[in-house]
Amino acid sequence: MIMAAVPGQKLVHCNKKYKNTGHQGMPQRHHQGHKRTPKQLALIIKRCLPMVLTGSGMLCTTANAEEYYFDPIMLETTKSGMQTTDLSRFSKKYAQLPGTYQVDIWLNKKKVSQKKITFTANAEQLLQPQFTVEQLRELGIKVDEIPALAEKDDDSVINSLEQIIPGTAAEFDFNHQQLNLSIPQIALYRDARGYVSPSRWDDGIPTLFTNYSFTGSDNRYRQGNRSQRQYLNMQNGANFGPWRLRNYSTWTRNDQTSSWNTISSYLQRDIKALKSQLLLGESATSGSIFSSYTFTGVQLASDDNMLPNSQRGFAPTVRGIANSSAIVTIRQNGYVIYQSNVSAGAFEINDLYPSSNSGDLEVTIEESDGTQRRFIQPYSSLPMMQRPGHLKYSATAGRYRADANSDSKEPEFAEATAIYGLNNTFTLYGGLLGSEDYYALGIGIGGTLGALGALGALSMDINRADTQFDNQHSFHGYQWRTQYIKDIPETNTNIAVSYYRYTNDGYFSFNEANTRNWDYNSRQKSEIQFNISQTIFDGVSLYASGSQQDYWGNNDKNRNISVGVSGQQWGVGYSLNYQYSRYTDQNNDRALSLNLSIPLERWLPRSRVSYQMTSQKDRPTQHEMRLDGSLLDDGRLSYSLEQSLDDDNNHNSSLNASYRSPYGTFSAGYSYGNDSSQYNYGVTGGVVIHPHGVTLSQYLGNAFALIDANGASGVRIQNYPGIATDPFGYAVVPYLTTYQENRLSVDTTQLPDNVDLEQTTQFVVPNRGAMVAARFNANIGYRVLVTVSDRNGKPLPFGALASNDDTGQQSIVDEGGILYLSGISSKSQSWTVRWGNQADQQCQFAFSTPDSEPTTSVLQGTAQCH
Repeated sequence: MIMAAVPGQKLVHCNKKYKNTGHQGMPQRHHQGHKRTPKQLALIIKRCLPMVLTGSGMLCTTANAEEYYFDPIMLETTKSGMQTTDLSRFSKKYAQLPGTYQVDIWLNKKKVSQKKITFTANAEQLLQPQFTVEQLRELGIKVDEIPALAEKDDDSVINSLEQIIPGTAAEFDFNHQQLNLSIPQIALYRDARGYVSPSRWDDGIPTLFTNYSFTGSDNRYRQGNRSQRQYLNMQNGANFGPWRLRNYSTWTRNDQTSSWNTISSYLQRDIKALKSQLLLGESATSGSIFSSYTFTGVQLASDDNMLPNSQRGFAPTVRGIANSSAIVTIRQNGYVIYQSNVSAGAFEINDLYPSSNSGDLEVTIEESDGTQRRFIQPYSSLPMMQRPGHLKYSATAGRYRADANSDSKEPEFAEATAIYGLNNTFTLYGGLLGSEDYYALGIGIGGTLGALGALGALSMDINRADTQFDNQHSFHGYQWRTQYIKDIPETNTNIAVSYYRYTNDGYFSFNEANTRNWDYNSRQKSEIQFNISQTIFDGVSLYASGSQQDYWGNNDKNRNISVGVSGQQWGVGYSLNYQYSRYTDQNNDRALSLNLSIPLERWLPRSRVSYQMTSQKDRPTQHEMRLDGSLLDDGRLSYSLEQSLDDDNNHNSSLNASYRSPYGTFSAGYSYGNDSSQYNYGVTGGVVIHPHGVTLSQYLGNAFALIDANGASGVRIQNYPGIATDPFGYAVVPYLTTYQENRLSVDTTQLPDNVDLEQTTQFVVPNRGAMVAARFNANIGYRVLVTVSDRNGKPLPFGALASNDDTGQQSIVDEGGILYLSGISSKSQSWTVRWGNQADQQCQFAFSTPDSEPTTSVLQGTAQCH
């Protein structure tokens, strides 16, 4: 509370109220914890100052139209006459206490990062940021092209960026903890949307981990028989620097046997300069040109995940001419997918995010006078297509690795493939594959049809293979492949067709060529695949898909056709599907299914009831009712109840549940029917060994993060259900996006009562397979309002700064000599208070809490400063 009384004027009362507090002026928990920090006191003063100024014209004098002088003596509330701390800096806009602040950094009106920045006071007592040369490089500044920066080491500190880059401005919005930087475009690299500087890519910390998934079942039959099965899937790994060691193994057990199998083991790292991955060991080829197969050897392949989001996949380059400074807006299928300001003259947009496979682009140019021009750029794409100038490649050499259950040769081989975007229209691709008894060459081209894809996209390729088997039989043949795709926005129709044709029965894939005892009389002749989808109106769509394979030397055909309709109305989902299949060694099969799904949110939160009817040839029609839902605040506990019955009066009932904890996901279920009953159980999760100990986790993805809350347990992470720090203050966020910025935020609404955080959000950019560290500095202990007096028993000056001698935690004395402290324990802590630079303007006091358990969330106490 701040008061100022002036003769002839009313008392001005400025009081900042906070929610969820038991004391006036105490900040909300999610604002950097419960402590009153220097920046929070300054914030209170800045908010109260205008009210004081407007309360009386005698309280201030104007030096100019924008600057006021506020006499801090009017904040004096004691009768001691003690001089208050110098608060004159707060009378100036953007003037605050120097120090290190966690801030959002905005560059040219775009948020680019969040980090701790040190601020110093300039000659006008305004805060100016300090940057290292490395930090400037991360912001995209052309460090190596600016002489004053190029000659400095990356750790060198720059105090005034404005003096080095003319036209630069830095403004610290203290109220929002936001640092706004304005830097001329000429001093910045032009990066594609979604670009993250490779200097921010994090190799992570050393770790050993295992991913596991264990399931089991116990079946009991009416005749008295019993069978048990267990299955364990383990993906093990070790990280050291940029290197990733991985192993994938499984274990199976039934009533008769048990077996352990190693699926693959390899060593991998990224090559940043090439935006590629280097792999040594056991893996599989991509299958982009030739059919995929497993191998043991070495592979170097480009990794599109290392590209900005807007450079992945295929999207055309849009060119046009603006008559003035204009806004360019691009829509696809009615949705705005891009908008940007361009200068007068020719412009080029080459960083569109890939969206659907096709759909015309509507480009709108809005000039500065408000006039608009539009043109249509047709757009169709195939998975093979690349952006103009982009090369996607792989090079693999080693030994063919046979399937575990096949009788195959394992020859040495080498393979190289490349896919290159020639321009907006065409992509060229090809590859070579060779071993002692097998050679293959593939080449193809993909492109758009009509004017810039108005008629869709088409690719055609041909592979030739020469094969010699152990019995000295030699074969050669060709495989032709044609793929076509087209979206028709006017009718909301999508068409995709693939056709394979083999010129004779002498074409073998590499897998087939290495299989012994091959049946030469059953060679595929052709194959066609199609998929058509049609949206009738909002929420309702039709689809049809199918395939057929023909063979040389006989009239056998494998055929599969599916058609259906699906939709949603008033939250009720429905679908009707029909499937026909015919295989050479089986009878024709037909199946019809009807599905309905109804939400029960009004009566049972996060739940649905569904009905399914299935009618299949030569089988009784089956009806099934099912209830699915989740419980607890973040849906950690899920459940399902199911009852089925068919026309032959066979019935089955089941109950299943699963729980997602920070340490894994646990599941269990029970079912019974006419002739049997079954118990099933399972657990999936991870075990992570890191430099600070061992942490149990949920099932891990490709990249993950170790949360370090400085010993605070029970700290939850937003958007990751079930994730909370363990008793040692650690947790694992199980999945992150590689080479992109990931936001990790603490759920402040669920913070334990004895925990305050100095920051609640961290940003991390993990490499492929990395475990990155995210530390949240937590103050663990009680919250205390302590009244501090000097050696004469008088309150300390308003605005004096108190610092914890051990932790560095800071707080500011309010107008009544009261400090708000957090993280206080029964162990005595030493604090130093300063309100000036003189020796007699500082003192020390020690404070601790009682050993007994407190009954309130905020304690009160007194201390004397000596």
